Amino acid sequence: MLLTIDVGNTHTVLGLFDGEDIVEHWRISTDSRRTADELAVLLQGLMGMHPLLGDELGDGIDGIAICATVPSVLHELREVTRRYYGDVPAVLVEPGVKTGVPILTDHPKEVGADRIINSVAAVELYGGPAIVVDFGTATTFDAVSARGEYVGGVIAPGIEISVEALGVKGAQLRKIEVARPRSVIGKNTVEAMQSGIVYGFAGQVDGVVNRMARELATDPDDVTVIATGGLAPMVLGESSVIDEHEPWLTLIGLRLVYERNVSRM
Repeated sequence: MLLTIDVGNTHTVLGLFDGEDIVEHWRISTDSRRTADELAVLLQGLMGMHPLLGDELGDGIDGIAICATVPSVLHELREVTRRYYGDVPAVLVEPGVKTGVPILTDHPKEVGADRIINSVAAVELYGGPAIVVDFGTATTFDAVSARGEYVGGVIAPGIEISVEALGVKGAQLRKIEVARPRSVIGKNTVEAMQSGIVYGFAGQVDGVVNRMARELATDPDDVTVIATGGLAPMVLGESSVIDEHEPWLTLIGLRLVYERNVSRM
């Protein structure tokens, strides 16, 4: 079994692979204050419930792949692999790790590990050219060329950040549940805010993707657009440009990177 861990700014997603199949997954909050020991207890509690794994921490785990956008959490997870999974091959995505995707940006080390991992999976599953739209803390748009190169992207405020900002900065507004309203024209404040979020972000996705596709390929129709991230379902039905929805894109990319590096360890 391969344990994959994708640490985002807000949530951490864990996936358990049996070969190429993801057989279990979990989503927990990302807390930069958690120590390695606390993370180990959390992992044991989650995986101890799975019938294919043993009762002891590490039983049934043959490999670990990790990417993190929060450096402090990556540091603690490194300690987890050292102390509690010492005999298990572990790949932590950072500079020097083989991904198979050239990074053609001004400062390659500044590109988030999760964005590169998403590009790895996009190339493997769909080929290039492609655009990955990841609905997380930020909404990121990442461009992959026809040759499988990461050529750059776009970063915009995410759905949850926008909802929070409206609730904090709007004197007569409040935090709301992100849900599709009855109609575009809201009949009350909550519906009006929901409409602005859902249809506003759908319009943003369509506008940004169309512009990126024109730069990425001679024929924009050749570009495959893949949506991922926890909030992607909110926009899928309203966007006209998304071709594929792969909720486990980052975890699949982690599996691929693990396979490309484990033989070198």
